Amino acid sequence: MDVALLDTDVFSYLNKRGHRIGALYAPHVQGKSVAITFVTKGEIYAGIEKRKLDPTAQSALEHRLKQIAIIPYDDEICKIYGKLRATLKTSSGTDRGHPSNDLWIAACAIRHNLTLITHNRKDFENIPGLKIISEPPPKPDSPPAQTGNLFDPKSGKPAP
Repeated sequence: MDVALLDTDVFSYLNKRGHRIGALYAPHVQGKSVAITFVTKGEIYAGIEKRKLDPTAQSALEHRLKQIAIIPYDDEICKIYGKLRATLKTSSGTDRGHPSNDLWIAACAIRHNLTLITHNRKDFENIPGLKIISEPPPKPDSPPAQTGNLFDPKSGKPAP
């Protein structure tokens, strides 16, 4: 089965019922196994802390996280990250063009030959060996999305 590797933003959009941006990405995950990286899982927990989710909402989110694959780090991912961090430069020659977490996510995708689904195209463009899917934003006058969220509310598993 194909794997849909989600960036943190797309995972979040797909978890919000009727979200316009989530609706753009729903076709990219339908019928696929959903995965996120260990970095995205950490960013999700940071979001839980910042937003002070109530215990019920936090439990539901953690249940969804248990239903998807989490790509852990390994030596090869560390080597790819190191190469990206050492070689990617901004036009002025500094290495500050890509945030560290984005390079870790990219390294995971490259290591496992997965296409990363992100709504933050600019954060991942021009990373050698990385394939991305990124949709243009919906038009401001587009109607609200008529789709549900990525996960079945009862089972917590990705919806078919």
